[in-house]
Amino acid sequence: MPTQRRLFLCGALLCAILIAVALYFQYVMGLEPCPLCIVQRALVIALALLMGVAAVHDPGRVGRRVYGALTLLLAAPGAGVAGRHVYLQNLPPDQVPECGPGLDYILHAFPPGEALALILRGSGECAEVQWTFLGLTIPGWTLVVFAGLALFGVFLCAVRDPAASRSDRSLFKKKYQ
Repeated sequence: MPTQRRLFLCGALLCAILIAVALYFQYVMGLEPCPLCIVQRALVIALALLMGVAAVHDPGRVGRRVYGALTLLLAAPGAGVAGRHVYLQNLPPDQVPECGPGLDYILHAFPPGEALALILRGSGECAEVQWTFLGLTIPGWTLVVFAGLALFGVFLCAVRDPAASRSDRSLFKKKYQ
């Protein structure tokens, strides 16, 4: 089994790759991100930073569980936002909400709580499918990644450190032989 440092590093690398792909889509392919996409990007960046710090820190059992809980606390809302985005993309055309104001306008014209509610509600631009791969849209793939990272967070909270349990067993054998 890989060390927890490698697991955190792989998680940070996965998030960095997601951001690189998002920037490629935006600046090379010309796909403009909607407000829900930007919220998902922010959560992916936060997860990348968290797992990068965890990889450098290489915490013990308690620290691993703290990082696992924080990973879950960032990935779960990310899955919720991506799920909302997938929902909007799968609405029948007559039920798609009207396009709303741009993200810059929302952030400057409304108080933070109201702005967040407007962003998370989504708009017509969020319902547009701009790209698919293997039948999933960009938010669909993001939902898969967020769900995987949430499960990773649960795993970090629930599983004992295999290296520690091996050393505990060897100490037990030495002490009681």
